Amino acid sequence: MRRTGAAVLARLLLCLRQDDHPASHREKLISALGGFIGILLVFWVSAGVLDLHGTALVVGSMGASAVLLFAVPHGSLSRPWPLLGGHLLSGAVGVTCAQWLAEPLFAAPLAVALSIALMYYLRCLHPPGGATALVAVVGGPQIQALGYAFLLEPVLVNVLVMLAAAVLVNYPFPWRRYPRALLPAAPAAPVPERAGEKLVIAHSDLVYALSELDSYIDVSEEDLLQIYALAVRHAVEPTALPEVCGAAAMARC
Repeated sequence: MRRTGAAVLARLLLCLRQDDHPASHREKLISALGGFIGILLVFWVSAGVLDLHGTALVVGSMGASAVLLFAVPHGSLSRPWPLLGGHLLSGAVGVTCAQWLAEPLFAAPLAVALSIALMYYLRCLHPPGGATALVAVVGGPQIQALGYAFLLEPVLVNVLVMLAAAVLVNYPFPWRRYPRALLPAAPAAPVPERAGEKLVIAHSDLVYALSELDSYIDVSEEDLLQIYALAVRHAVEPTALPEVCGAAAMARC
């Protein structure tokens, strides 16, 4: 029993020390500087509309967005549409729930749940949007008194401020320009082949590739290996296509 407990503890400590997303100190400092500038501007804008309590709540959701925009600028959750749609749609859901349900005990979880579903279906999944929906419900009388005007100021204004800050702060560094459309074009590296088959990617190759990117990539080495294995299996097993695809429709599936 003691050996089993010690083995479990050792594995937990190994997971805590493991870093699947190596990044240089320069990259980390740039991310921190961007978060400072973004939240400073957002706090200044919100303070002109709300009191200190309301400002703290609104800035809280924008603080979560700052982590995505400046630490993971090229992540799918950090793109402009998830940033804009995630906050505005979730805020609208939160205001609606607050107006139709007087009991926050039901309105708050319902607002978050509906926001998640809406962001999923509209392809703008942005985790801080859930916080915006929650603030619209439990933010207090001053926020609730704004009604749907809450979506324009401070939410929309803050989102635009964060978007502008992300573009300006990241632009001087070509490898992390935001959004991805501003990245300098780079020629695609050829994939080496051996005997007509693609080479197997080793763990050390993934570690090297991640270190060369010098950025936080929101996917683990294990995820990359699984994606690669599934792609290879699909390439070598044409029969793995869905059975609903007939011979005539094979090209469309």
